Amino acid sequence: MHEKMKNLLPTPLFVLAKRCPYPLYVVGGAVRDLLAGLQSNDKRDWDICSPTPFDQFLTIAGECGFTAKSVFRSTGTVKLLDSENNEYEYCTFRSDKYVRGTHVPVEIFFTDDIQLDARRRDFTANAVYFDIKNVQFVDPLDGITAIKEKRLSTVAPARKVFGEDGLRLMRLSRQAACLGFTPDGDCLAGARANANLIDDITPERIYAELKQILSADKKYGINDGHYRGLKLLDEIGVLERILPELTLGKGMAQREDFHKYDVLEHSLRAVLYAEEEVRLAALLHDVGKPFCNLRDGNAYAHPQEGARIATEILTRLKASKKTIQRVHALIQHHMYDMNCQTGENKLRRFFATNLDILDDLLLLKQADFSACMDDLSPAPTCLRWQAVLEKMQEENAPLRIKELAVSGKELLNADIPASYVATVLKGLLLHTTVNPTDNQKERLIKIAQGIVKNLAEH
Repeated sequence: MHEKMKNLLPTPLFVLAKRCPYPLYVVGGAVRDLLAGLQSNDKRDWDICSPTPFDQFLTIAGECGFTAKSVFRSTGTVKLLDSENNEYEYCTFRSDKYVRGTHVPVEIFFTDDIQLDARRRDFTANAVYFDIKNVQFVDPLDGITAIKEKRLSTVAPARKVFGEDGLRLMRLSRQAACLGFTPDGDCLAGARANANLIDDITPERIYAELKQILSADKKYGINDGHYRGLKLLDEIGVLERILPELTLGKGMAQREDFHKYDVLEHSLRAVLYAEEEVRLAALLHDVGKPFCNLRDGNAYAHPQEGARIATEILTRLKASKKTIQRVHALIQHHMYDMNCQTGENKLRRFFATNLDILDDLLLLKQADFSACMDDLSPAPTCLRWQAVLEKMQEENAPLRIKELAVSGKELLNADIPASYVATVLKGLLLHTTVNPTDNQKERLIKIAQGIVKNLAEH
């Protein structure tokens, strides 16, 4: 393992380690991943540290060809770039003092004690050091055993660790999800005892961690990692604080002939079965059910109410406008044609009108279907829609305005008023989606004239 770690490190790091007056260590994810046998496709950022005084280290790094991108003297931290464009974050050994719930240290003490530096971290698995110059692991808190056992244990009593920084509650779930590690009993108890501290964390930070949890299975190939991470958030009492609208569905039973699970578990399993690009929508797709059941005694209006509630949630979490709009549309339409009884012509027009979300809507429908009974067979609605889409393709039925046999310029040349062109093009698309043989220039111009006449009369 020593040689494997040595071979993994960028060459400039050995030059820097040789020049430092104190041992220079790699610490954190890179060391943990090697010892755990995990490989990620993500670009590696290296966390390095030493007891070398900060200003002295900066001077040495500059002499070794490293460029300082960001310097934070108060915390002894600098972000570096080497001649090969590898990125590093260096921290001088330190010990931090927190006041409960403050999220950032109120005092920082620089030290040469590796034990103290290790205990300022979160989990022992992340507190294993590799001495670059001497090519050896240094394990002050028995993190190597935790890694071998795939266990998350805190570097100090868990109530203290989570009490210092509420963001560690999200990090616990994310790392358990990504790594496939299991928190020990003390870790879980400490997290539960401090669940309320998530309220002190900014929505942006919570959302950033949540997105990583939703894609956790992709980092190291832990198949159900994203589901495990969400279940852990629920177990430690954090999910109900960041997504209370969702957890209202816990224990809320559904029709047994359609659903094996309550509303919350169904939502989490929809994420389990969903493709990565629709997992946020899958998580929130039934968020309207608890609201509707409590208000109406049924869930008939849950797609519309769910879209509204999801928009409120994502706005609160500071998600992008594009994400909010897309999730809103997916949730609003996730029940469309669920019973496969929508007329084909109406379905064709729906495809053309909602083409921008159609692929994702099919993915969401499949995840929703699979989550009902853990059934991985193709959803009936998806099979029907794919058959209609294939039929449309065979008929050369247009789905986009640019596939029409007439352009906006040609409509203008045919004396269609400019103020009507956009509306006419949409009308022509909806017509030819159902009547593809009419997609001919002369025929479309004639139909366009009829549309304009109808618009003018009304």
